[in-house]
Parts: sequence; C-alpha cells; structure tokens
Amino acid sequence: MSEKLKEIGLRISERRREVGLTQEKLAEQMDVSVQMISNLERGNKAIRIDNLMRLCEILDISSDYILTGTRSQDDISAAVRNLARLSEKDFKLVELLIERMTNEK
Repeated sequence: MSEKLKEIGLRISERRREVGLTQEKLAEQMDVSVQMISNLERGNKAIRIDNLMRLCEILDISSDYILTGTRSQDDISAAVRNLARLSEKDFKLVELLIERMTNEK
C-alpha cells in the first residue's frame, strides 16, 4: 500500500508543478495545511475522497490519473484544447516532439 501512496504522491507533486503551484498555494486553495500536502506528496498519508475531488478540480486532472496514472478522455481532451491555442510554429514543434517520442517506443 505504501508504494501505491508514493506513486499517487509523485503524480500529485508533478501535476502541481506543471500547473505552477507551490505546496503553500495548493494547500490554501484546498483549505488544508501545507503539512497535509507534503504528506500526500511523500506518500505518507492517503487522501480523503472530498480532498481528492477538490485536488483534481484545482489541478485540472482526473482522479483516474491521480489514483492510477491512466489518463482519462477528459485529460486528453484538455490537452487537445491547449494544443489548439498554440501558434503554428509551436504546434509544429509539439507535433515533432510527439512523433519522435512515439517512434522511440
């Protein structure tokens, strides 16, 4: 169980950084302590359902991803919406990156 909690914590930490939040800001938005966020990210504590729902809303990510590491259709749709907002030059760069990453596997 503790290994699973560490994996969940890592995904929370990575996503928090992706959206540009500090532990302090995330704790403030969730109305919890910074210590709770730290414990979650280190895999020391399990997250309550109500906190998971709030966390996913703030981080704009599905609970599926947080809990299992599997991207949901909503996560993929959000990424596509972000791609649509890129300039043509940036879009081509992302396209090349995706092509290279998928060819390497």
